[in-house]
Amino acid sequence: MIWGILKMSPYMGLNKREPDVKTEGDIMADRFRYIYGPVPSWRVGSSLGIDLLSQEDKICSLDCIYCQLGRTTIHTKERKTYIPEELIIKEIDMLPHNINIDYITLSGRGEPTLALNMGNTVRAIKKARKERIAIITNSTLINHEDVQEELSSADFIIAKLDVSSSDLFEKVNKPAQGIEFDVIVQGLKDFKKRFHGRFALQIMFMGKNSPYANDIANIAREINPDEIQINTPLRPCGVDALGAEEISVIKNLFAGLPAISVYEGQRKQVEPISHKDTLKRRGKI
Repeated sequence: MIWGILKMSPYMGLNKREPDVKTEGDIMADRFRYIYGPVPSWRVGSSLGIDLLSQEDKICSLDCIYCQLGRTTIHTKERKTYIPEELIIKEIDMLPHNINIDYITLSGRGEPTLALNMGNTVRAIKKARKERIAIITNSTLINHEDVQEELSSADFIIAKLDVSSSDLFEKVNKPAQGIEFDVIVQGLKDFKKRFHGRFALQIMFMGKNSPYANDIANIAREINPDEIQINTPLRPCGVDALGAEEISVIKNLFAGLPAISVYEGQRKQVEPISHKDTLKRRGKI
């Protein structure tokens, strides 16, 4: 089905019809502001993303040097409601019946735990859809009791741990004021003990933190996750990625833990329902 949207041209005083052709898929994609994808993820398969913040600015409690979204505009650890869960569920209800989704993933342009209604949104999604729910978090608020409770309502938590010390945390992750590395590590340990779903640590390796890989592995063993996801910044971000051989050496340091690297992960062929500019804004292409 093709729709023509007519534009008027002032040439020679005449009105000329110039069709701006849109497909039915384009019209469907225009309806989505808070959900995006599905995108092919090496960690969760076909992933439909939900951006609980959905602002033009990047809102995050970290300003990581490797972030594919660029610099953090609003650097904060304050939780607030950005998008009412009713609007997100309204878009989810508009999804095509034949859409192929393995996970509905809370991620996007910023840190999802900053959304005060994260837990309510997860519960509402579970009432509306049958797919499993994943949350990708930078771990900065995981020591908070309310955040732990809300994360526990999801099926799969992927939590960041990039460094082994406070000094390196400041250099690589650049936290907002008041966020402390040791507190985060303790929060990860506490959450792992209470969480009954699948729990992974994601680690982004690059030149600045790769010399400390063994120290990071030792902390990971103390946390005892179900999975270690070893990553390196393959998307353009101003930080060079490590090669497959370097990542393989690092992976060996995590012996005894179930580790997988970005170079080993398999990606599905998926067809997104949202526009490319929406995906690009969230660093997905």
